[in-house]
Amino acid sequence: QVQLVESGGGLVQAGGSLRLSCAASGSILYINAMGWYRQAPGKQRELVAGLTSGDDPNYADSVKGRFLISRDNAKNTVYLQMNSLKPEDTAVYYCNAQGRYRIGPIPDFNSWGQGTQVTVSS
Repeated sequence: QVQLVESGGGLVQAGGSLRLSCAASGSILYINAMGWYRQAPGKQRELVAGLTSGDDPNYADSVKGRFLISRDNAKNTVYLQMNSLKPEDTAVYYCNAQGRYRIGPIPDFNSWGQGTQVTVSS
């Protein structure tokens, strides 16, 4: 199994910043992609930012220029720096990681974190 532990959510005023972290642990041979998704009440989960090995990061149009995704491969950790936050950024943010198990009958994993709440007040 691969576990993802997120941290860094909270309450912030509009225009403020937050930094989310997500650390992966478990039987990991390698991680090919890590990303952040979010789900607001009554809405579908959407990709916020993704980072695949060897590729440029991709961002939702709504966060381009405000959010920055980065990754520490040695720590199997992905970060999301969120600046100029808006009330519409309020959601539960989920970390996702895809890769290959080190051992076990199933070669590939696609794991999710438990989610962290981000609330932006106006």
